[in-house]
Parts: sequence; structure tokens; C-alpha cells
Amino acid sequence: MCKPLCPNKTSQNRQMIKLKENNNFYVITGGPGVGKTTLLERLGKNYEIVPEIARELIKEQQNNNGKALPWENKNLYKEMMFDRSIRSFEEIENNTNKGKPIFFDRGFLDTICYAELIESEISERMKSYAKNWRYNKNVFILPPWQEIYETDNERKQDWKEAVLTFEKMSETYTKYGYNIVEVPKKTVSERADFVLKVIEKKY
Repeated sequence: MCKPLCPNKTSQNRQMIKLKENNNFYVITGGPGVGKTTLLERLGKNYEIVPEIARELIKEQQNNNGKALPWENKNLYKEMMFDRSIRSFEEIENNTNKGKPIFFDRGFLDTICYAELIESEISERMKSYAKNWRYNKNVFILPPWQEIYETDNERKQDWKEAVLTFEKMSETYTKYGYNIVEVPKKTVSERADFVLKVIEKKY
């Protein structure tokens, strides 16, 4: 029998997450198929890039016949994606230069957005991290762009789902106090220049 001091799921969910502010952590996000990866590859020529956790997890699960997939076990996929995103945030914080911009291919708030889309529980623990572990206030979101949209082995959403994801992503980040900066539909070099100019302004 568990003693009174033994932590349980409820107490863990209620634990206070200490405030962490990383103004050099920039999130680039949006729905699927909007040119995010191409933009990050361009920025990666001069800056550190943190890869997308979701794609890595899906590839791993496919290779190992795992069930943590959005078309298999959505809740398990959600939990694993959130935990790995938190771990990635902490590892980058502990091992990088805080002065130079670092670009994240999605942030852990994307998992909260995903939970809302599939109508899954958003735990107090998840909310606490979202409130207290902070990226730069400016979050770059790429809008839906049907002309370049396509699916692949890890991206199976249809166009309607892609648009809904963008809308929900904007709502989620705004809800947690972030400033949404929409990246224009332009060439990859123009998009990269836009992002860097916004960073330089520091508004």
C-alpha cells in the first residue's frame, strides 16, 4: 500500500514547474506542408536548429512497429511527444549559448494544440510547463499554402485538417501569451530574411 508521502499522478500533475525564460529560443510552427522544413534548413546554415520531435517519434515507431502513432494510439503519441519535447527544451537550455538565436521546429505547445484537436486531456502538468517554460514571445507561424501542400509517410493530414491545425495552433500560442508572427508566402530566402528582421527588431 502506498504511504501518504508517496507521490501519485495527481500530485505530480499539480507540482509547480519553475519559471524558465529563454528569449533566444524561437519557435517556427504551423500546419503541415507549409514549407517549414525548407525554411529551417535555410536558417540552419547560420543558426542552431532543433529538429521536429513529432517526425522523429513517428519514424522511430514505424521502424519498431510501435503504437505511439497519430493513426494508431493518439493518446500515447501525445504523451510521448510532449515528454520528448520537454526533454529537448531542457537539453538545449543546458548545453547551448544563450546569446545566439536557436530555432525550434515546433515547440511543446504544439502537443497541447494536438491534444485539443483530438479532444484529449490536457493535464495540469502540461499546462504548468506551457505557462512557466517560455520561448521567445514571438512565435513564427507559417500559414496554409495549398500550392505547395503534399502528404508523405509521416504527414497524412488532408488539406482541411492542415487549415484547422494552423487555426488551432494560433489560438493555442496566443492563449499562453505569445505574439503570433505570420511568415509571408514568399521564397525561402525571403522568408528567412523576414524571420531574422523580426528578431533584430525585438518587438
